[in-house]
Amino acid sequence: MKRPSLFRRCGHAPGALTPEDQATVDQFRAMLTALRNPEPWTPGHCQDVAVRVGGLLERAHTRPGDDHGRDLIAVALVDPDTPHASAYLRGHPLGYTDKGWLRCPTNTIIGVWQPAYAMLTHAAAGLDLPADVGMTPATYGLHVEARKPDCTGYTLLRIGPYTQTWLASRDADRLNSELAGRAATALPGYTLIAKGAPFDVSDHKLYTDPYDTDVVALLETAIEGAIEE
Repeated sequence: MKRPSLFRRCGHAPGALTPEDQATVDQFRAMLTALRNPEPWTPGHCQDVAVRVGGLLERAHTRPGDDHGRDLIAVALVDPDTPHASAYLRGHPLGYTDKGWLRCPTNTIIGVWQPAYAMLTHAAAGLDLPADVGMTPATYGLHVEARKPDCTGYTLLRIGPYTQTWLASRDADRLNSELAGRAATALPGYTLIAKGAPFDVSDHKLYTDPYDTDVVALLETAIEGAIEE
């Protein structure tokens, strides 16, 4: 990977390095050391990781409990200076906050995040994150759809986010079993079906946390509210 020179100084320049030049040299050496000696990352640990995105590296939060062995985990790409306020102000226009949770192949992770990697990020280069970062969304939700015979209808209930897809599938099966026993009486004129769906971060206020209460109780409340309307 060819990178622009971060430090240029004439080989015949007289005198010692300036403090600014020395700081740049030290930063570059620290980056090379970090690349040569990455700290191994282990699934299930709450550690930020350094992940390859295109020809650069990025800092990524991992989501505990949402790993699939050593092959895939869920991550959120963040500005390297997180959690400082300046990181959000810079990261937002560069596209960091728009990506949400992503499904990251673990073979793109070089190790635990180290501050020395910061100079290798898109943020350090002033570049937008690419539209395609090589990762698919890792956001899980559950929708209960109310449909009329003519296929018109609406979403009766949104539940999420789930930390793993199998949890959303389990709750969908529970709700569909409940609905199968009362298909004709659940919501007259409508057919109700629960199914997995992407969790839309921008619509997070429309979702109910599945870990706050039993999903069957959430369904009952939603049906009662629809009938009263």
